[in-house]
Amino acid sequence: MKTFQEYNFFNKNIIQAIEDIGFKYPTPIQEKVIPFLFSSERDIIALAQTGTGKTAAFGLPIIQKINFKFTFPQALILCPTRELCIQITRDLFRFAKFSLSIKIVSLYGGANINSQIKSLKNKTHIVVGTPGRILDLIRRKKLYFDETKYLVLDEADEMLNMGFKDELDSIVEKLPKKRQSLLFSATMSKYMNVIAHKYLINPVEIVTGKKNTGSDDIKHVYYMIENFNKKYLVLKRIVDINPDIYGIVFCSTKKETKEIAEFLVKDGYQADALYGDLSQAQRESVMNRFRNKNFQLLVATDVAARGLDVNNITHVINYNLPKESEIYVHRSGRTGRAGKTGISVCIIQTKEFRKLKEFEKKIGKNFERVMVPTGDEICQKQLFFFIEKIKKVVVDEKIIRKFVPEIQKNLELFDKKELIKRFYWMEYKNFINFYKNSKDLNSTSQKKNYKISYNKKRIFPKTKKLKKEFFSKLFLNIGSKDKLTKLGLINLINQAANNLHINIGHIEILSNSSLFEVEKRYKNKILIGMSKINHLGKPFSIEIQN
Repeated sequence: MKTFQEYNFFNKNIIQAIEDIGFKYPTPIQEKVIPFLFSSERDIIALAQTGTGKTAAFGLPIIQKINFKFTFPQALILCPTRELCIQITRDLFRFAKFSLSIKIVSLYGGANINSQIKSLKNKTHIVVGTPGRILDLIRRKKLYFDETKYLVLDEADEMLNMGFKDELDSIVEKLPKKRQSLLFSATMSKYMNVIAHKYLINPVEIVTGKKNTGSDDIKHVYYMIENFNKKYLVLKRIVDINPDIYGIVFCSTKKETKEIAEFLVKDGYQADALYGDLSQAQRESVMNRFRNKNFQLLVATDVAARGLDVNNITHVINYNLPKESEIYVHRSGRTGRAGKTGISVCIIQTKEFRKLKEFEKKIGKNFERVMVPTGDEICQKQLFFFIEKIKKVVVDEKIIRKFVPEIQKNLELFDKKELIKRFYWMEYKNFINFYKNSKDLNSTSQKKNYKISYNKKRIFPKTKKLKKEFFSKLFLNIGSKDKLTKLGLINLINQAANNLHINIGHIEILSNSSLFEVEKRYKNKILIGMSKINHLGKPFSIEIQN
């Protein structure tokens, strides 16, 4: 394999930056894309797993090709989220560290637009941005792409999935017809053909690995439980059996994200949340603290965590299974990056097993079932972790020396065995007490399918199978803390539907919120009906959960 230097593509400034970063050999996607971009002007679709160096694959050649004499944007890089925008910009600055004449500008929503406009008044060579902010600046006539030569769509499928189609259409219309368009993604989703047909001309497809597959450096495991209400306890056990965990917990909604993060912090874990309602300053603060390992667990939604590039993530935990396998690939790709190994964990109920098997087929990876650890197993693992911590402690002899006589005098009544027991008990007393009477949380029965009869207010085995796509998921901002139970929710649905017998899917009663599924044809009736009633005299809100 050739080194970057042996390719002779880059000038001395870029080579110096590559060496400064520590790059020596290109990754498979870089090995294919970089020579192509120096030899051809054709559009490309590049598919590679997350964490394989896609930014360098397009970023290094673009920086090399920039003409510093011109002051207009020569390259536009569009991405779906602020986090990915910031990450790409950060990488480009690293690649251009010694190319002092280049000007790279990052433009995204949530930041002060006046400051961004000010940054555009001087020369600008490369623009990295999110569709909404880029289009805003175009309409304000502060940003022009009349002479732009390169368009990069990074994770363009996610931009369409997030509803940016109109923005993309409007932006691309402002670009020259004669340009080179580069589409990069980790997965070949249903949107990719639409994007390729609309924005690219006769593209060449470059693929490393297999399409829509997970990384070979990631181990995929799952824990199966029967009781959804025990899911948080299972999460705690996963964290406790991995005391050196540094991971991301993915939740389906921002409300659940906040709730799980709050539970973890309350229980003494180092955690924080990342979700859509945070200001840009708050998001950057959370991410900076996470990158610096000021806390171990980041609880996040898919959109908020899109494009996160954090080194050495050990675990990705899917608190909820995503709807599509492509989203799972993106989630799991947060770990096992740059040749390192990682673990992607799914916490599922028995009825979700079929969906997991579908993911298994689509991404071409086997999911290994792991049993939820017992309290004894966790305590033993924590004991070994405690021992290893003691072994690695580096004592400053100069400082501790003067205290040693007093320490020995006060502890001389205890032998070594007694001291070990006391120190361990002092460190883990609460932990051991929590698990001393813990129960087995593993699923022991076959998958069950249920149908709820709302008029009779009881649950019995399902007699008529309904496909998942026949249901809509609805969200309530009340939960168990508001004394809402499943039967109580059934009563509310009864009232809203005027006692009409309808099929209900899964019900989840969380602490501060609830989720339930109803047949799609009745969702509007439920929305309208529930907006007119209350629970125990307290009004609540309801919305469709995407």
